[in-house]
Amino acid sequence: VQLQASGGGLVQAGGSLRLSCAASGSIGRLYAMGWYRQTPGKQREMVATISTGGNTNYADSVKGRFTISRDNAKNTVYLQMNSLKPDDTAVYSCNVVGWSSRMYESWGQGTQVTVSS
Repeated sequence: VQLQASGGGLVQAGGSLRLSCAASGSIGRLYAMGWYRQTPGKQREMVATISTGGNTNYADSVKGRFTISRDNAKNTVYLQMNSLKPDDTAVYSCNVVGWSSRMYESWGQGTQVTVSS
């Protein structure tokens, strides 16, 4: 399964960005989809996840500002990021868990988000 992420970039503090991540290949059935981020010298952290049924989970640092959603027909997960802060600067990667003859987990290549103050 391949994941293609897009939508990163440079934005001023207070601005918005929308990330997209489309899955392709032998997808089978997608279960959880999510976004994670990492900055140099720090461990990767969960930003938001969404289940097949639409249940969402957010890191405390992004609650009320970020919204995760998914389009099951397009095998795509989105992350709407509002009120961005310089601390949100990171490489954002998408992740999916699914089943296609066996369980699998796949990671996207990452997209850079930079928030200037």
